[in-house]
Amino acid sequence: MTDPETVQESEEGAHAARRLRWARERELRAPRSPQHLSTADIFTLGNAVCGFLAIYFTTTGVLIPHLTGETAGGDRRSAAAAVTLLLIGSMCDLADGLVARKLRSSALGAELDNLADLISFGIAPAYFVVVWGMVTNGASQRLSAGIAIVVLLAVVLRLARFSCTTMRPGVFQGMPCPMGAMTVISIVLLNPPFIPAVLGIVAVAALMVSKVEYPKPHGVLATATLCWIVVSMGCLTAWATGVPGGHLLLQIGASLQVSLALMAPLMVIRRKVGDVRARRAESRTH
Repeated sequence: MTDPETVQESEEGAHAARRLRWARERELRAPRSPQHLSTADIFTLGNAVCGFLAIYFTTTGVLIPHLTGETAGGDRRSAAAAVTLLLIGSMCDLADGLVARKLRSSALGAELDNLADLISFGIAPAYFVVVWGMVTNGASQRLSAGIAIVVLLAVVLRLARFSCTTMRPGVFQGMPCPMGAMTVISIVLLNPPFIPAVLGIVAVAALMVSKVEYPKPHGVLATATLCWIVVSMGCLTAWATGVPGGHLLLQIGASLQVSLALMAPLMVIRRKVGDVRARRAESRTH
């Protein structure tokens, strides 16, 4: 027969082991002090670097050659490099959230994320709009600068509201900054007439500060978002290198980006309608 004291001791040992394991898990997930950076913060800093380099390539490869009259094909490659860097920044922004949820975050995480997003998805696309207004025939430099300010302020307000409000799980309030930035740049790359382009950019800025709900990229949606970023990079590369049909691929990719930005809220609305119908059906059953 088993000794009761031995059984009790083994149970106490198991409880102690579980408490120790839980304590270690809490320690791993607890925020670090501001003096330490987490793995997620490395991705966040990478996002900021991508935003700065995008501004650099836009200046040296698009704006300066235009001002000096030396636009000999480098503008297309530089513009593609700038947009590709912002896409990489979007990947870093997606990764830092996923890593922060899996591993320990730092006390600097939220602040770093907002500052990096401001650079990559606020200043960089606003600067892209300014340069577009300067190098495009028939565009107004002053109006494009004003529209760029609207984009920048929309991102600033969007980030501030995100830090101060709590939304229900699974959704963002207003178009996320990475999606807004890439949609603005897609409108520019489509090169529509100036006034329709301005109206489209203003509409994107309005969606960023609106109360329209957008789904958070978790699970399958996060994988789909990552795949879409990779496909967009491929379209930009084909366009920049002059591959036959590359311009068409760029047009298709940019059009799809604008369409997805407008369709994303419909996913949340559809889910809400489904939930309401399910609750009504359940109440009728009971």
